[in-house]
Amino acid sequence: MQINDKLLKKLKEMFERHNELEKHLSDPDVISDNTRYTSYVKEHGRLSKFVTKYLKLDETLKQKEEAKAIIAENNGDKDLNNMARDELDSLEEKELELFEEVKGCFFTEGGDSDKNAIMEIRAGTGGDEAALFAADLFKMYTKYAEKQKWKIEILDSSYTEIGGFKEITFSISGGSVYSKLCFESGTHRVQRVPTTETSGRIHTSAATVAVLPEVEDVEIKIDPKDITVDTFRSSGPGGQKVNKTSSAIRITHLPTGLVVKCMDEKSQHRNRAKAMRILRSRLYTFLQDKSKDERDKTRRTQIGSGDRSEKIRTYNFPQNRVTDHRINLNLYSLDKIMLGEIDDLIDAMANYGKEEKMKELAATL
Repeated sequence: MQINDKLLKKLKEMFERHNELEKHLSDPDVISDNTRYTSYVKEHGRLSKFVTKYLKLDETLKQKEEAKAIIAENNGDKDLNNMARDELDSLEEKELELFEEVKGCFFTEGGDSDKNAIMEIRAGTGGDEAALFAADLFKMYTKYAEKQKWKIEILDSSYTEIGGFKEITFSISGGSVYSKLCFESGTHRVQRVPTTETSGRIHTSAATVAVLPEVEDVEIKIDPKDITVDTFRSSGPGGQKVNKTSSAIRITHLPTGLVVKCMDEKSQHRNRAKAMRILRSRLYTFLQDKSKDERDKTRRTQIGSGDRSEKIRTYNFPQNRVTDHRINLNLYSLDKIMLGEIDDLIDAMANYGKEEKMKELAATL
C-alpha cells in the first residue's frame, strides 16, 4: 500500500475519533470530570487540523471520481471530455498539495515546532581557535535571527581574553524558531588558518551546539525540594571581577544531576530566573529523550537526536565550503553563510527531516 493510501486510512480513523470526542465533550458525565474533559479537549484540538485537511481531501477525491466518470461515459462529446480532463488535472494537483500539507501536519505534530528556543554553544577541541569559532557561530545565528526578525537574549556567557566564547547560552524568540533551528544540534567543525598562526597551517577545531525548546513553567513543574541553589561571585577573563557581590547562580537538579549556572546579570534574582528558564528546557529535553529511548532503544535516526557528540557540519574556509555530513550537502558560499545566510542549510535539513518523519510514519501505519 502506498504512503498516501496509508495516510488516507489514518486520516479517516482520526476523523472518526474526532467525531467520537465531540460526543464525549457534550456528555455531562465527562464535563463534570475535569481530568477527562481536559484530556479530551487537548486530543480534540490536536486532531482538528488533520480533520480539516481530511474533509478537503475527501471532497477532492470525490470530485476526481466524478471527473473520471464523465470522461468514461462521454466519448462522443469532445468539449465535455476536454473540460473534464482539465478538471481532473487540476484536482490531481490539488490532491498532491493536500497530501503534502497533511505530511507537514504530521511533521510538526510533536508540539515543539512553534516554540521559542534556547541555544547553547560551547568551544570544543582547539583551544583559543575553538572559542573564536564559537563566537563566529553565535554571530552567524544572531545575523540569521535578525533576518527572521527574531529576538535574542543572552542568558549566560563565558568569554576568553582574545574575544571568543568558552560557552554562551541565549534564547531566541519569534515565529517557528525551534522548528527551523532544531537540526543545528551537534558538533560543528572548522578548518582554517587561525589568526595566531604565523606559518599559515590550517587547523581543525570544533564547537558544540545544543538547541532546546523553551518551555513554560506550566509545561514542566520543578519541585523546589528537587533543586539546590548556590550563589558565588562571577569573574571575567583572567580572573577579572565582574561584580563584587555573590550574584552568580548555580542550580542543581538533584534527581537528574543537571546543573545550570547563570552570571550575566548583576542581580541575583534575574540570574536565578534565567537559570530556571535554562533548567526547564534542559529537563524537558532530558525527559523527552528518555521517553524516546524507552519507546525504541534500537532505533535512533541520525537527525533530531540532539547528540552534541555527533559531527554534523564542517566549515572549510580555504575552500569557502560548508558540508553538512548528514545529507552530504556541499555549499560553496561559506562567506555568506557566516553572515547569517543559512536558509539553504536550514531548508535542506527541514526537507530531509520531513522525509525521515514520513518513513517513520509509514512504518507505523
